[in-house]
Amino acid sequence: MPKLYLILADAILLLHVLIVAFNIFSLPLIWLGALLRWEFVRNFWFRALHLAMVAFIAMQALAGEICPLTTWENDLRLQAGADPRYATSFVGHWLQRLIFYDAEERVFVIAYVTFLALVLATLWVVKPHLPNRREKRGRS
Repeated sequence: MPKLYLILADAILLLHVLIVAFNIFSLPLIWLGALLRWEFVRNFWFRALHLAMVAFIAMQALAGEICPLTTWENDLRLQAGADPRYATSFVGHWLQRLIFYDAEERVFVIAYVTFLALVLATLWVVKPHLPNRREKRGRS
């Protein structure tokens, strides 16, 4: 059973890395897509998901809360009898090093809130298409 907990912890860590990558890389992708006229960067649902995820992270940081994915991963590692941050697989070790940094909490709060401000500014500059707007344009 401890092995299963470690596998689940690594799966949560991988999901966490994918979410971080989505949040970070979507913003420059949106700007690049706007310059190259890629329609998908104006997709309402893509943009709403990106905003919601970044806002959730920034609000958590402002509230001094830890990400639920980190909590779940750590709990699973503890249930496996391992140290929550460092007893992991090879891939898990490097994924953790990729997204977890040792810095004062205010550094992360400032970074997350600044990133949220950039996402909000991007919504204003590179406006998403509202749902059904494309259908209305086609009927005119």
